[in-house]
Amino acid sequence: MVSTAPKPAEKTPDPEGTVRLTVAQATIRFLANQYVERDGKRTKFFAGAFGIFGHGNVAGLGQALLQDEVEAVEAGREPGLKYVLGRNEQAMVHSAVAYARQKDRLQTWAVTASIGPGATNMLTGAALATINRLPVLLLPADTFATRVSAPVLQELELPSSGDVTVNDAFKPLSRYFDRVWRPEQLPAALLGAMRVLTDPAETGAATIALPQDVQAEAHDWPESLFAERTWHIARPLPEKSVIARATEIIRTARKPLIVAGGGVVYSGATEALAALCEKTGIPVGMSQAGKGALPYNHPQCVGAVGSTGTTAANALATEADVVIGIGTRYSDFTSASRTAFNNPDVKFVNINVASLDSVKQGGVSVVADAREGIEALDAALGDYRVSDDYRSRTAALAEEWDDTVSAAYAVEDGAPLNQSQVIGLANTLSDPRDVVVCAAGSMPGDLHKLWRTRDPKGYHVEYGYSCMGYEIAGGLGVRMADESRDVFVLVGDGSYLMMATELVTAVQEGVKLIVILVQNHGFASIGSLSEALGSQRFGTAYRYRSGSGRLDGDKLPVDLAANAASLGVDVIKATTASDFVDAVKVAKASDRTTVIHVETDPLVSAPDSESWWDVPVSEVSMLESTQAAYQTYADWKKIQRPLIRPSDS
Repeated sequence: MVSTAPKPAEKTPDPEGTVRLTVAQATIRFLANQYVERDGKRTKFFAGAFGIFGHGNVAGLGQALLQDEVEAVEAGREPGLKYVLGRNEQAMVHSAVAYARQKDRLQTWAVTASIGPGATNMLTGAALATINRLPVLLLPADTFATRVSAPVLQELELPSSGDVTVNDAFKPLSRYFDRVWRPEQLPAALLGAMRVLTDPAETGAATIALPQDVQAEAHDWPESLFAERTWHIARPLPEKSVIARATEIIRTARKPLIVAGGGVVYSGATEALAALCEKTGIPVGMSQAGKGALPYNHPQCVGAVGSTGTTAANALATEADVVIGIGTRYSDFTSASRTAFNNPDVKFVNINVASLDSVKQGGVSVVADAREGIEALDAALGDYRVSDDYRSRTAALAEEWDDTVSAAYAVEDGAPLNQSQVIGLANTLSDPRDVVVCAAGSMPGDLHKLWRTRDPKGYHVEYGYSCMGYEIAGGLGVRMADESRDVFVLVGDGSYLMMATELVTAVQEGVKLIVILVQNHGFASIGSLSEALGSQRFGTAYRYRSGSGRLDGDKLPVDLAANAASLGVDVIKATTASDFVDAVKVAKASDRTTVIHVETDPLVSAPDSESWWDVPVSEVSMLESTQAAYQTYADWKKIQRPLIRPSDS
């Protein structure tokens, strides 16, 4: 039975400068008035709030967002926080994170969900945000603070602890976590979250758990809580003595190599990097997040580095006597599991805003903003230049790889397409400022090697968490962040089946995406890895169970094109290169989301990186395929470089 008892006014300012609002209403009003400033440019920090409502937040944050929207309409203004209804809690976080990355971490979204499965569905998104150093505010509902109705629906009951809820699972996945048991705790929680979200060295997921009864509780708040606040995004300067040490090391280098990571892009340091490498001749290899730090055809660009890198970058990495990491966290793919930088005398100089990342691989740690660090290094290096021979070798290796890419792109009209050719066609048909989005499967590796990036924001591959299902949700966030660019979402059938639901959100919001759905009837990436590890692609194909009881029968009759069409988007099937070209032209001209469905052969691989990734192989096995794979694994382990070598002691 719904109560019809009269309720007090939700906002009653008093002469002493307080306003009576619920905790949820106060949260929304506070978030709407947060700004950031970097280099004199001021930006509203929260673009809006994604939300799916359940019993835990519908009468709290749901009511507060509704009230904000109604008041805005009545006043003829934009809401303080634009509300967007998502279809999956994890996907909403992905969209918010992709938006933040496209905005160079200067703007993000809040995301709310109900207690229980709604909240825990966001855990994967929280991990992704934190691992990728990207800001997002999570507002999961929580169980009753009063415990008056305990145990409530979806409450976790532990016999050993009465104050643990499912939201405690956010603690190791968040850079900041708080739970607001009482209204008086809200200001400190909100300010604490903002401190972390706007700190380039600390940022990631910030989680404030809000018990459902507390959300709806009224409190007298000081009006100053809702005044506009501007948070300065710092550019930490490097210490002069540390730059001097770094310069001394680089000046000894005959074969230096820069590894550019995402920090170069987020810092807006791409022009500074270009100036440094043009003057010195130092070649630049790029991580997944750093791809785009230089355009693909820049004289010093040798492309992707590491396990999914180019033969050009990896050849220079093997020989490098000094590696200069800028804004990279040196994931195992970037370092090829510590086999990429194998000169026995190699030294490292690492420029990073986060000390955690600056000490990786050893060497000189320069804790600084990427742009400030590059400019300080550029000035200190003075007349340092690499030799003409080294410049020539860099150019020759880059040209050789470019020829390899051109060969991989080549198509024979009328013939079925492979994945490399699909990537080549999409790359060629996209505009220079368009954005490619991907996350998991074999495509991120192929894109890292093959995509010719022409703009610093034109490449968006989430590879810190390599999260299947990110692609469409991430593409939605990228397009919402910048509607002047077309967004090409490349997604395999395995990842599509995990989270295609945000196509509905794209239709709802009128957001245009170009989704290239590659159907290869299974997990192409893990299939290839499985084969390399001697596991014979076991469990990686979408097949019927055969008479033997194994999943090795005929292909499943899955029609993903029909599935996409049922979600309200336009769908075009492409079989040949000319079909694909026509489909992209139609999609580019449209103002609606279009899915281009194309089948490829997962057994046709992209060009080899001549690199390695450390995935352990069974040490003993009755299978000959596994025995052979283990011998290859053992050979690579012999050249794996430990963090501390005997000569370092």
